[in-house]
Amino acid sequence: MGRVIVVQYITLDGVVEDPDGSDGTAAGGWAMRYGPEGIAGDKFRLGSMMQNGVLLFGRRTWDHFSELWPPRDSEFALQMNAAQKAVATHGHLPDDAWSNSQPISDPLEDWVGKTVREQDIVVIGSGSVVAQLRDANLIDEYRLITFPVVLGEGRTLFPDAAHLELVSSEVVGPGSLSIYRAKEQARSKIPGKK
Repeated sequence: MGRVIVVQYITLDGVVEDPDGSDGTAAGGWAMRYGPEGIAGDKFRLGSMMQNGVLLFGRRTWDHFSELWPPRDSEFALQMNAAQKAVATHGHLPDDAWSNSQPISDPLEDWVGKTVREQDIVVIGSGSVVAQLRDANLIDEYRLITFPVVLGEGRTLFPDAAHLELVSSEVVGPGSLSIYRAKEQARSKIPGKK
């Protein structure tokens, strides 16, 4: 049985919006203030999940990443480009777009329920997808890289109270990677998942 894992860059005050500045928000680019090495490589410690799991994106994040990653040739970029990718979208994906990308034809919760029986699902960015999965209590784990920045505004990861269990924490570049287990899981929707 796999896990649903959300990975996000986040500020000390919980903002996840526009870490690289690509959305053009007023406070955008906060993660890039530390240079590209602050977000380079496998900072989220995904390891074999890049080969054996599936990366799940919302359409906007996938559109951005499908331009960003294919021309790169670092070791991590090669893993990103080779990984299996699923996109929650109502539209068609271009045939010549980012390799190994498939649109999800089922409702998102149904697709997650089927897929997590076989492999890990890693949700990268994709705020609307994360919100839908959080509302359905389908997230097992959060891997958050917290940057030492307070913005005071912007979309946050948790709009309401959340109860998480800290699994581990370590310094990674200018931030800290903390892995949290979701404590309140109603995984009964997925047979065999406790």
